[in-house]
Amino acid sequence: MKVYVAGHRGMVGGAIWRRLEARKSAGEPIEIVVRTSAELDLTDQIATRAFLHAERPDVVILAAAKVGGILANDTYPAEFIGDNVMIAANVIHEAWAAGVTRLVQLGSSCIYPKHAPQPMREEALLTGTLEPTNEPYAIAKIAAIKLCESYNRQYGVDYRSVMPTNLYGPGDNFHPNNSHVLPALIRRFHEAAEAGQDSVVIWGTGTPRREFLHVDDMAEATLFVLDLSPETYAANTQPMLSHINVGCGEDISIRDVAGIVAEVVGFAGEIVCDTTKPDGTPRKLLDVSRLSAMGWRAKTGLREGIEETYRWYLDHMQDARR
Repeated sequence: MKVYVAGHRGMVGGAIWRRLEARKSAGEPIEIVVRTSAELDLTDQIATRAFLHAERPDVVILAAAKVGGILANDTYPAEFIGDNVMIAANVIHEAWAAGVTRLVQLGSSCIYPKHAPQPMREEALLTGTLEPTNEPYAIAKIAAIKLCESYNRQYGVDYRSVMPTNLYGPGDNFHPNNSHVLPALIRRFHEAAEAGQDSVVIWGTGTPRREFLHVDDMAEATLFVLDLSPETYAANTQPMLSHINVGCGEDISIRDVAGIVAEVVGFAGEIVCDTTKPDGTPRKLLDVSRLSAMGWRAKTGLREGIEETYRWYLDHMQDARR
């Protein structure tokens, strides 16, 4: 089986790549194909077409995307919708044109309405207004789901979608402005502890609740969904509601997760909430009953995962701080 992993240099794509390499080392007949963004620009349709027609993989795993936290989404909305729509359209269409019948693409829990009933079921898609700060990114990810469903319906291929909750882990982006909440907190508290600061400021009221999933669990879940038989996948989805939520089934307030990070990095000062900054969606907890019913559950506890991520940050501090 020849597998193309798009986005293997990213946190999620890298975790999936490592899982596939482990399978290969264990004796599975897998050939893994990867390209860096410098080698292949997936927003370039002609380059994407040439690559997929030359390689003709059996399976495509689409983990490539432009991603970031609230500030990045709010600052670069054109790139977040434009780049991600182009990546999805190019990879999905050109995979089909190259004869690829199996594909799985990774989305985001931000596809659901801002005030969706909690926990958010797959059926909540397109039932309400999106969170404004990440609406462009969410629309791009919704478009990717609908592209997969449309190619399935029209061409009889097997293109699947998995929607992860907030991800974190080794290989994360720790940029002070463009990262997601958990890596941003790790860097902020680490630097505060190093500098001997008395307090650390976190954005918003601290009351929004978020669900966090370790990236290695997400990689396992992605391959679990990819490996499902067509009959099992079809029995647990619908042709026009085919995506599957991936999460741990538990959430925590931003203030409480900040407290865990402070303990892990050894910061003993005060945590101050800056209420002039946006909170984002009040709560984002996924209903993962669909995936659980098929036999998959997350394994990594939040504190354990934060400790591992912090160790990775310390080991890769120079690169992580870029």
